[in-house]
Amino acid sequence: MKRFGTGNRAAACARGLSAAWGALTLLAFLLPGPASAEGRPLPTRHVREAVSSAQAAWVGRLPATQVLRLSIALPLRNEPELDQLLQEIDDPESASYHRFLSVHEFTERFGPSQQDYDAVIRFAKAAGLTVTGTASNRMVVDVAGPVGKIEQAFHVTMGEYQHPTEGRTFHAPDREPTADLPVALWHVTGLENYSIPHPAGLTRDSMARANATGSGPGGDFIGSDMRAAYYGGTALTGSGEYVGLVEFAGYNVNDVRTYFSQVGQPLNVHIVGVSTDGSSLSCTGSCDDTEQVLDIEEVISMAPGLKSVRVYVSDTSDVSIFSRMASDHFVHSISCSWGWDPADPSSDDPIFKEFRVQGQTLFVASGDSGSYRRRSTAVFPADDAWVTSVGGTTLTTTGPGGAWHSEVAWPSSGGGISPNAIAIPSWQKTVGVITVANGGSMTLRNSPDVAAEANTDNYICYNGTCGGGWGGTSFAAPRWAAYAALLNQHSVQNGRPRLGFINYLVSRIGLGPNYGNAFHDITSGSNGAFSAQPRYDLVTGWGSPTTGLLNYLER
Repeated sequence: MKRFGTGNRAAACARGLSAAWGALTLLAFLLPGPASAEGRPLPTRHVREAVSSAQAAWVGRLPATQVLRLSIALPLRNEPELDQLLQEIDDPESASYHRFLSVHEFTERFGPSQQDYDAVIRFAKAAGLTVTGTASNRMVVDVAGPVGKIEQAFHVTMGEYQHPTEGRTFHAPDREPTADLPVALWHVTGLENYSIPHPAGLTRDSMARANATGSGPGGDFIGSDMRAAYYGGTALTGSGEYVGLVEFAGYNVNDVRTYFSQVGQPLNVHIVGVSTDGSSLSCTGSCDDTEQVLDIEEVISMAPGLKSVRVYVSDTSDVSIFSRMASDHFVHSISCSWGWDPADPSSDDPIFKEFRVQGQTLFVASGDSGSYRRRSTAVFPADDAWVTSVGGTTLTTTGPGGAWHSEVAWPSSGGGISPNAIAIPSWQKTVGVITVANGGSMTLRNSPDVAAEANTDNYICYNGTCGGGWGGTSFAAPRWAAYAALLNQHSVQNGRPRLGFINYLVSRIGLGPNYGNAFHDITSGSNGAFSAQPRYDLVTGWGSPTTGLLNYLER
């Protein structure tokens, strides 16, 4: 047996300790580290339960050089005063009824101060992050930077985890972020990608028999059929109005041109793409632009005289899109046909409140999975209290381009009691809205608010091709956004302000004597747990608009 001398034993011991230390150092790098808990905490949540409970398996630390794009949101100022103003704006008896604010007025009264906003910009730059975008409402600062700098700035460790229900990994912080700032922050979007936005309601049944009353190929519906069924006139085209679209990927405008060529209609509306954080506006290669272009096609076909359709795109940040829409203030009617599961459902509320006080309405597809199941479906923002949730129906018209004939609930129409436990809004607390028959909640938000045709009997062009058999509440939301543009044109022409947030108005009409003249009361059909009922229900809301709704828009 070979023997070591004292010196050799010491050297061997040193080598062993060195190897052990190296292994511990590597392990410390790979596992979540004890990030500093310094700095001011944020009031919103960022850490997913799957991370905090270890349900999502740890894969490793995110590379320090990997670049992430973030949207740093600031809180509202004078929020109690803003909440009071929102009540007055929706109250027909108030002197402030429908007296909406400009972006400048909102910012000076309720947006972050210039000093606070400048402090956040200085903080980001000092942390080694690149400021990629600022907003005139001072609500959001868009930044980009390497993970290592982000970890230092927000005192977190960024890890990669195996998604517990999807075949992919996701990145996320190991703890709630904090910031060494003298001013408060509200939320930081982009720190995690646990839930990736997806079309909330997009379905195809290529074998389905077409409705046969549409004017598209094979009898499928196109946007102009909705214009004929729900509006029924020709005078209103959306002239002078803008419609905004929320999109999480780019689009190919040639698909839109092909659509209008195929259906024999002119394309005279200017389509403007707006990248809110540097995301690409184009959709090529493996990119799927079905949702994006169908939104454009439906809106223009229903409102062919629009001044512009503005397509706001970010592949990372919903708050970046919403903030840009609010600060631009071009669009008063907005459609979102995407859904996701936010870390904190309240994170977008400051921007949604700005929408309301500025007279902007956000229509959101309620989804295509039928009745909501508790936390099992990513339906947000359709169940948010500050949006107009749009369910789906099956429409029959008198013929191609003809009038409304009948309508029933579409079985896949998303609807129900808020899976995100969002509190019931005031307009649903009014006696007569929630009943034993409709099965709604008296404490939580109920969806949808309204509805429109969504069955698999629609024709679109997408991804370099065209076809029928498409459906989903992805069609219903842009149809309501386009219809609202017609209503806004009508209001402006008659010397009145635009409609703004319509939920209060719709509920007043729904409980009043003129309900049947303003809405189609859809009383047949079910989405699973809920059935269509007289007046309000959790399948189709208050129903679809009639051609007479224009007559009941005054206070």
